Amino acid sequence: MAKCFSFAETRNRCFRFSFSQAGLKSATTDLGDGTVMHCWVPKTYKPSKPNLLLVHGIGANAMWQWNEFISPFVARFNVYVPDLLFFGDSYTTRPERTEQFQAQCVAGVLKAQGVRKTNVVGISYGGFVSYSLAAQFPEMVEKLVLCCAGVCMEDKDMEDGMFPVKSVDEAVSFLFPQTPEKVKEMLKVVFYKPMVKVPSCFVQDFIDVLCTEYLQERTELVNALHKDRKMSNVPKINQSTLIIWGEYDKVFPLELGHRLKRHLDENAQLVVIKDCGHAMNAEKPKEMYKHIKLFLVDPQLSPKKANQTNGQKVD
Repeated sequence: MAKCFSFAETRNRCFRFSFSQAGLKSATTDLGDGTVMHCWVPKTYKPSKPNLLLVHGIGANAMWQWNEFISPFVARFNVYVPDLLFFGDSYTTRPERTEQFQAQCVAGVLKAQGVRKTNVVGISYGGFVSYSLAAQFPEMVEKLVLCCAGVCMEDKDMEDGMFPVKSVDEAVSFLFPQTPEKVKEMLKVVFYKPMVKVPSCFVQDFIDVLCTEYLQERTELVNALHKDRKMSNVPKINQSTLIIWGEYDKVFPLELGHRLKRHLDENAQLVVIKDCGHAMNAEKPKEMYKHIKLFLVDPQLSPKKANQTNGQKVD
């Protein structure tokens, strides 16, 4: 018997309506060579406002990860929200799977939209892409916010037991769950406080709608992220950077946040959100927004003050 109702599809429709009501429209950019990027862009560009790029992590499409933030951000910025390759309506027939190529595609979308400079916020995998964007296109990125993004991890960290998984294959089955049981295991890891129990039928519907497409390509993205990764290969960037981390992040443990702060030194500040896991956009969205707003909008947060607040824990 065919399903007559899909919770995930209904949520997709609600998110599209929410983004549209906030003042964004859906746009598709053909970058050539078989690469197409989807992005939410302003219906009306306002030159008096600064620009803001929001880059999602691994999981569902961009709408699911940024919906809580769209209205307050649109009030202050010209907001751009792309779907990264193999998420939402973005795809490529090219073989590249690195965060560097993702960043080049995002830059291509921004250039097509006439965006020359923008602030950038990236969460988790989106933080890897955002960091690469800042490194490759320094003239395009003004301020950078990295949320629980293990940019400074090394391939040996997995062997050393830093992560809850012991191999890349195990990480893939965790990041792209294909059964309700795997989804529930994943939720226990990404949240600090356990979620309210979700019926298995809703979980299976979520998998069917959002987790089965481009599974091979997404697996290749994770493999490319981990393969031969060394701190010595992580470029230093000069943009003023805010690093936000959950105190109890198990996906990318807090040590990686401290490692990134040491790598960027005076250009960065680290804020640790108490009682929070990896999915801070879902678990502590108000705190996450508060720190991003303070950093991007409040001029009193100078680099000198940023150094003074290094590694602070906040409620």
